[in-house]
Amino acid sequence: MAEQKTKKPERKQPESAAKSSRKQPGKAVILSFRRGRHTARTNQFLLGIEGVDSRAKASQYIGKRVVWKSPGKLKKEISGKITSPHGNNGVLRARFSKGLPGTAVGSRVQILER
Repeated sequence: MAEQKTKKPERKQPESAAKSSRKQPGKAVILSFRRGRHTARTNQFLLGIEGVDSRAKASQYIGKRVVWKSPGKLKKEISGKITSPHGNNGVLRARFSKGLPGTAVGSRVQILER
């Protein structure tokens, strides 16, 4: 006797989940200090967000708060604010209240709603 396995119907996402799948503030990567030829501004950083590849898309994040959390036992949090786009490829400038350590370059920051 051959038993037939019935397939479960595919579940649709609820509307609230579909809305949350839009690009919401999330995580960004610290690319480098904002710097010139001879100086590096230690409280200003360049951030890259996945999926943001134009100046217009980057402009939507201006004014949002960002938080860097230290990877240690102390769990320090240093907050900052996205100030402006940097160039035409979707990179953002962020100014932090205190300077971040050099080891923060390459780490992630959390982007919050205003």
